[in-house]
Amino acid sequence: MQFIDRFPLWFLVLLTPIMLGAPFVPEPHLIEKMRMLAAGTLTRPLDIFDVFWHLLPALLLATKLARRKRKQAS
Repeated sequence: MQFIDRFPLWFLVLLTPIMLGAPFVPEPHLIEKMRMLAAGTLTRPLDIFDVFWHLLPALLLATKLARRKRKQAS
């Protein structure tokens, strides 16, 4: 997972809130998809991919921060 180390931290910090909230109007996709998940209607592959796509920067940021913390502890 060395490719994660090549991502600049500032880029992931900037990209994560944008992707988590996009589109901002009328309602962020993640809120819409979480409602669909709670209702049991999150079944279309496109909707599942959309959840993954919007969460990807947050997952990369969390992984990068965990790897940095582990390296500092070593």
